[in-house]
Amino acid sequence: MDVKKLIEILGIAENLKNNTRHSWTSKGRHESVAEHSWRLALFAYFLKDEFPETDMDKVIKMCIFHDMGEAFTGDIPSFYKTAQDEAEESKQLYAWVDSLPKPYNVELRALYEEMDALETVEAKTYKALDKLEVIVQHNEADLSTWIPLEYTANLDYGNENVAFSEYLKKLRKAIYDDSVQKIHK
Repeated sequence: MDVKKLIEILGIAENLKNNTRHSWTSKGRHESVAEHSWRLALFAYFLKDEFPETDMDKVIKMCIFHDMGEAFTGDIPSFYKTAQDEAEESKQLYAWVDSLPKPYNVELRALYEEMDALETVEAKTYKALDKLEVIVQHNEADLSTWIPLEYTANLDYGNENVAFSEYLKKLRKAIYDDSVQKIHK
């Protein structure tokens, strides 16, 4: 790859370090999009034994790239994100993907299309883990950082995404129990 193009790509990705999310860390600061994506990829790595038939390298790649659109639009919490916001993020993301040299543009377009379709076990796994990581982060943050809707949303968030996997349902239940414990402290 041309070195100038590589540096340009890294510069765009650096936005993910600067763009903060709605979530707070346990130390009382807003989490960056990059931090969320990094821990999500780590999460997937440590579940590879639970999903032996799944291409976990692909899941990890999905976790790394899943929020790249936010390098262009910033993070909009899921409960505020509109269809128009989704369309704009997708438009900017695909324009960026198309600007990449081959084979990266072809590979990433296929990856994003698979993620959007949510039909493969890899896409379903990445999406479930994405939802679960958010709740884990909320549970780690001080309760004072929660907004009122999170007291109920964190109890239901991602339930439909884990339904395909007994292991993920068990994990979701453990995270649910942590949320309930946090709320009732």
